[in-house]
Amino acid sequence: MAKVKYVVATLLIVGAAAAFFHQRIIAWLVLPPYIEWAAATESAGVAAGEPLNAQQLQLARDIGILQPEQVRLVYVDEVPFPYHNLLLKTVGEALGFIGDGIINNAQVFGYSIYVRKDYQLTRPKLAHELVHVLQIERSDLTAVVSQHFADLARYGYDDSPLEVEAYKANSLYPEL
Repeated sequence: MAKVKYVVATLLIVGAAAAFFHQRIIAWLVLPPYIEWAAATESAGVAAGEPLNAQQLQLARDIGILQPEQVRLVYVDEVPFPYHNLLLKTVGEALGFIGDGIINNAQVFGYSIYVRKDYQLTRPKLAHELVHVLQIERSDLTAVVSQHFADLARYGYDDSPLEVEAYKANSLYPEL
């Protein structure tokens, strides 16, 4: 029995160390280039995107966005990802962000919401994305990206707190 307890304790310690090391690698190697790229993607989107229309502005205000007039919708053939960076590409594939059969319909970068041209951005779906804008507005892009990566490792995509909060908007703001 003592050997079993020792083995279990050793496995728990090794597992915790591996998880800690994994998060340190992400924090040191993955986050800085991703955040730099995401900030540049936000700037490009703010410059090129379309402002929200009157109904969309009201939805953004209802959600709590303080500066809804800064939000831009950027319609693209494919939501951007830093494929040019081999490390980020590999991590994106490992986390299921990109790869065969994976389609990213919309993604928020600060005040820029990138949306695939053939994706129907309904009111509930826009509300979901606007909650992500709000999350960044409450904090900043660096903090939210860092939290999201840590949450993905801990909870998975669907159960990560940022996504849970955004998914609530899908039902709170139904089609009119």
